[in-house]
Amino acid sequence: MEEQNIPIEINAGKLLEWLINRRHCNRDWQSNVLVIREKINNAIQDMPIHEGIAKLLSGTYINYFHCKRIVEILKETEADSKNLFGHYGSQRMKDWQEILRLYEKDNLYLAEAAQMLNRNITYEVPSFKKQIQKFEQSQNELDKKQAEYKKSENTAQSEFTALCKQLGIPGKKIKRELVERIIELPEIYDKFAKKAKSIENVIEFYSTFVQYTLGRQHDGGCVPMVKYICENGNVTTYEWTYGEPPLSIMEPPLNINFDDEDDNTNSQDTINEIDFGESAAGGINLGAIDADGAINFGDDVNLENAGDIDWGNIGVDEVVEGEIDFNVSLEESGIVVEDAGNDGGTATGNDALTILDNPATRNDFIDQLFELEAFLKLRLYELQGDSSKSLLTMSQFQEASPLLQLATLDSTQSMLDNVQVLLTEILDSRVQHLHNVKHSPRYVDVLTGVLKQKLSLVEKMVLSQKLVEQRIKEAREQALALQPMLKLVIQRTKELQIEIEQDISKKYKNRVVRLTGGVHTL
Repeated sequence: MEEQNIPIEINAGKLLEWLINRRHCNRDWQSNVLVIREKINNAIQDMPIHEGIAKLLSGTYINYFHCKRIVEILKETEADSKNLFGHYGSQRMKDWQEILRLYEKDNLYLAEAAQMLNRNITYEVPSFKKQIQKFEQSQNELDKKQAEYKKSENTAQSEFTALCKQLGIPGKKIKRELVERIIELPEIYDKFAKKAKSIENVIEFYSTFVQYTLGRQHDGGCVPMVKYICENGNVTTYEWTYGEPPLSIMEPPLNINFDDEDDNTNSQDTINEIDFGESAAGGINLGAIDADGAINFGDDVNLENAGDIDWGNIGVDEVVEGEIDFNVSLEESGIVVEDAGNDGGTATGNDALTILDNPATRNDFIDQLFELEAFLKLRLYELQGDSSKSLLTMSQFQEASPLLQLATLDSTQSMLDNVQVLLTEILDSRVQHLHNVKHSPRYVDVLTGVLKQKLSLVEKMVLSQKLVEQRIKEAREQALALQPMLKLVIQRTKELQIEIEQDISKKYKNRVVRLTGGVHTL
């Protein structure tokens, strides 16, 4: 095979070293190139407006091959300056022709082109690709973060909606809405008290069992509060304590501050509008609530004119011992003596609250329901298990009340179900919330704070999503902006590689020259 047909393969990264070793270029070529680069910078300042020149000056550094094309373009634009001897009088043409001569001396252009090719392949193109990859990776990370923010938003919104639904409020003016819902408590408690009658047989069964096992009646009766509510309903604590209803009821005022609400509505307006229903004393009007939260009982008694009362002309010296008539009738004198005890009293403070509304009595009531539940579970366990492990054997029940003897697994389970239904209703989360709202201003603040915190979290997540969306857009735009630049650098690098291969080929009688590891491998 002839040498002319054997291609010359040169590694692009070692091209400059190859040129110096074969004495095509000198090792000190860089110092001479600096002068050429300075002349190129000066020549660029004075260039004609031409589309071809504009394309050449964009993208990568200007090299020798660009300068040759610029000279070809100037031959057209500066044709008027050409004289009879074929020389151009244009200073532009002279500057660029001088640049070409300096480049061609000692093949400086070839050394510089080899360095540019290696820099583009090793640094420029990978750098653009790395930046684009970084922006694309940033987009993926931001997409994940946006999804997390959206998930947090949905979670917070769902929790807020669920809690508002549980409380029965729309969630606009949270604290006011919570206070307004308090009016539902009396109705809830009344319905519960009526339903409590379904466990009268449980109370009787429990009392009979305790009486039989102890051999005597339990002091105070078993579960007295549950029994009392079954018989009398949800009456006031006053009536539970003293055994008789009060003539008037003065419930303690609500002590809730609305100053932190967003609107400027008077903090007492909502309280004044709440109708707590008629009192146990038969609908006695307790008066309006003033702006400061105090109850107005009507016109004040004016004591300033007390001195105008005519007490008669009784003198001390006129009162003679033994002459006073003590037989004056109380009815004639207009004095009314109330009956003994608490009849005709006024229920105030916690005594004015109903049994299920008063925190202390409410807790006792719930504890007694749990007591019934525990008893029935134990009896159910005994009926289901071995009779030898029971508290009472069948032989011992022969002398017991028929109520105990006739108790079966199904009847005991039915009683247990009724008790557990009552426990579920009295411990319902919404009822618990309303009860705590009424009796604990701090609980209102905490509950309101929890709801507002979830709303704040929703708003924060929405804002975070917008910011992330903006960053995604910026990253996408930056990646797209780098794509044309990368294509241009790759295109110019390919052109430079072809021009170098062709130029070296001329030096070796047009043998095929291939630069391996070049831009084609990127």
